[in-house]
Amino acid sequence: MSAIGIDLGTTYSCVGVWKNHAVEIIANDQGNRTTPSYVAFTETERLLGEAAKNQAASNPCNTVFDAKRLIGRRFDDSTVQNDLKLWPFKVVPVSAAEGTDGQTSGGGVAIEVQYKGSTRQFSPEEISAMVLSKMKQTAENYLGTTVTQAVITVPAYFCDAQRQATKDAGMIAGLDVLRIINEPTAAAIAYGLGKRTGGQDASQGALNDKKESKVLIFDLGGGTFDVSLLTIDKGLFEVKATAGDTHLGGEDFDGRIMSFVMDEFIRKHPHLSAELDKNDRALRRLRTACERAKRMLSTTTQSMIEIDSFAGGVDLMVTLTRAKFEDMCSDLFQRTLLPIEQVLRDAKTSKNEVDDVVFVGGSTRIPKLQSMVSAFFGGKEINRNINPDEAVAYGAAIQAAILSGQASSSGEGGVSGVEGSNGSDLSKEFLLLDVTPLSLGIELSGGLMSKLIPRNSTVPTRKQAVFSTVEDNQTEVLVQVFEGERARTKDNNLLGTFALGNIPPAPKGVPAIEVTFDLDSNGILSVSAVDKNDSSNTSHITISADKSRLSGDDIQRMLVLSELFAAEDAEAEQRICAKQSLQAYTTVVRNTCINSTAEHAERLSEEERSAIEKELERVEAWMKQQEIETNTDTNTDAETAATDEPGDTNTTTPLTAAAYRDQQENVEAVCQPVLKRLFHMDASGIGAVGEAAAGMKQDFHQLLQETMQQMQAADMNGNGMTIKLEA
Repeated sequence: MSAIGIDLGTTYSCVGVWKNHAVEIIANDQGNRTTPSYVAFTETERLLGEAAKNQAASNPCNTVFDAKRLIGRRFDDSTVQNDLKLWPFKVVPVSAAEGTDGQTSGGGVAIEVQYKGSTRQFSPEEISAMVLSKMKQTAENYLGTTVTQAVITVPAYFCDAQRQATKDAGMIAGLDVLRIINEPTAAAIAYGLGKRTGGQDASQGALNDKKESKVLIFDLGGGTFDVSLLTIDKGLFEVKATAGDTHLGGEDFDGRIMSFVMDEFIRKHPHLSAELDKNDRALRRLRTACERAKRMLSTTTQSMIEIDSFAGGVDLMVTLTRAKFEDMCSDLFQRTLLPIEQVLRDAKTSKNEVDDVVFVGGSTRIPKLQSMVSAFFGGKEINRNINPDEAVAYGAAIQAAILSGQASSSGEGGVSGVEGSNGSDLSKEFLLLDVTPLSLGIELSGGLMSKLIPRNSTVPTRKQAVFSTVEDNQTEVLVQVFEGERARTKDNNLLGTFALGNIPPAPKGVPAIEVTFDLDSNGILSVSAVDKNDSSNTSHITISADKSRLSGDDIQRMLVLSELFAAEDAEAEQRICAKQSLQAYTTVVRNTCINSTAEHAERLSEEERSAIEKELERVEAWMKQQEIETNTDTNTDAETAATDEPGDTNTTTPLTAAAYRDQQENVEAVCQPVLKRLFHMDASGIGAVGEAAAGMKQDFHQLLQETMQQMQAADMNGNGMTIKLEA
C-alpha cells in the first residue's frame, strides 16, 4: 500500500507519491499540481479546492481559507486578532470546558459558517482535515487504491500545539500520520536527492557525493516563512539550525496591496467608504485581483488592477508598479533577513561557508526578495533547480516511502521500493536528523524557566534533570511545561501542567524529583516526573491536551462527521448529475424538435409536437418549482436552525437522484418513440438503415453530451453548483 507525502499549505496544498522509482506530484481533477486550501459551504453542499475558490466572490462569508494560520492557536492570540480584520468569514472563541484532569481547557477558535440553512462551527483542524481529504482523494484517484498513510509537512517554527493539531487533522481525514516533518527539511531532501542532475530525480541523487555541503533552505510560502541550515553528507541530512516566522508570507503581501488599492479608491470616491467596509463580496474580488497582480509583477514591471462595479456601481482601476509594490512591502522583505542571520549565528556558520541557497515556496518568485538574499550572501547565485511549489511535497513523498517500507529493495508485494542511484536500498543510506525550533523547559521558583531541551537540539531526544522542593515539608510539586526562548516563563508559551504528589515530608531541597523530557521524531513532547526516593511515585503528561487542542472524544466525533460529509457529498454528486441529465435532455429535445428554428420541427406531426411540448412544459415547471421550494425552505430555516450535526438540519431534504431519474423516464416515455422515428429516417421519409441510422443516433447523443459539458463548465466557473463534488 502506497504512503503519500502532503504539503499542507496556507494557500495551496500539494501531494506526491513514490511510484516507479521516482516521485510523482499528482495533479488534481482540474489538471493542476497544486490545489487551493479552500473549503466552501453552500445551502446544498460542501466544496473543496478549485471549486471552493472559484465561487469565493459570490459566497465570501462561507468560504474558508488560511485555516493554517488558525490551527493550534488561541482566540486571544494577537496574530489571530489581527487576521480577524482581514477575513470575510467569522471566527469565534471556543467555550471553555473542564477536562478529565480538572484543568480548564478552552480558548481555542472555531470558524462559523452557514451550511444547509443552519449555523455550523468548525475547528481549524476540521477545515484542514477537509483539505487533507481532498489531497487524499486526489492520490487515490491517481493510484486506483485506498490511501491510509501519509507524511504531512509543517513550518519549522510551528510550536508543539500546532504540530499536534496538524496531526489531529490528519486523523480526522482518515490518515495514519507516519511523521510530521518540517517543510524546509522536506525541501532539503528534494534538493539533496536531486542535486547531481539539477532536478528532482531521486534515483540520480547526491547520496554518493563525497563532499559535505551546507545548504540554506529559504522557504517563503503563502502564510509562513522558514529558514533552515542543513549539512548534507552522502545520505545524512542533518539540520543544524532553524528559524522563521509562522505569520509571514504571500498573504501579507496581498494585504498590503489591498490596503493601497482601497486607499486609492476611497481617495477618489470618499462617499463609498462606509459601503466598502461592509461589502464582503467586493473585498473578496479585490483580494483575488491583488493576488493576480502580485503574481504578474514577478515577470512584468507593472500591473493593472481592474474590477467592474466594485462598489456603488463604480469601477475600480488602479495601476501598480513593481517599484511601488517593493516599497510598500519593504519592511516585510527586510523581516526575511533576520531569521537568516539567526540561523547562521546558531549554527556558528559564516555566509561564505554556505554552499547553496535554495528557494522554496511561491513567494520566492518575487524579484526583490531574490536580489536581497543574493546580496546578503555576497552576490551568490540562488539555486533554482527545484520547483518551489512542489519541492516540499516531493521530499515528504520520499520520507513517506521510506517510513512505510516502500524503501526496501523488494518493497511490498514484490514491487521495488526506493532505490539509490546505484540500485541500493535508499532506506539504509538515508538518515534525516531534524531539530526542535524552540527551547523546552519547566518553571522554577520565581517564574524563571529552566531549559531542558535547548532549541535546535536534534530530535528525537531525551533529557533529564533533578529538581527539589522550595518549602519545608512540601508534599506536592506542580510541573509547568513551557516552550520559548525568554528567561521568564510569563513571556513564553505554556504547553501543559501536571502535579506529582505523595512526596514524604522533608526539609526543602532534600527531596529529589527527576523530570524527563522525551521529544519524539514528530516533535511532540512527553514529560514525566518521578520521586527518586520512591520510584513508584510517578506522574507524566503528553502535551496533547493543551488548552487550544482537541480531546480524544473531539477527534472521534470529527471522524464520524467526516464520514457523514463524504456520504452527503457523494449523494449530492449523484443528485446533481441526475438533475443536469434531465435538464440536458429537455434542452436538446426542445432545440431539435420544438423551437421554430429547430432542425427537425417541420418533420413532426401536430399531434407529436403538442404531446412533446406539453410534457416538456410539465417537467420544466416541476424543476422550477423544486428550485423555488428549496430556496424558500433554506431562507426560512437559516433564521431558526441551530443544529451542529450534518444530516440533522431543519432544512427540507433535497430531492434524491432517483426523483430526477423518474422524471426523465416519464419524459422519455413520451419523446423517445418520436425521436426514434425522427432520427432513423432520411430526408425523403424513407427509414435510414446501417451507418446512416447509427450516425443520426450518435448525433443526438453527442448533442446531449455537449449540453451536459456546457452546464458543468458553467457550474465550475462559480455560477451554481459544481458537478464534481469532493468528499
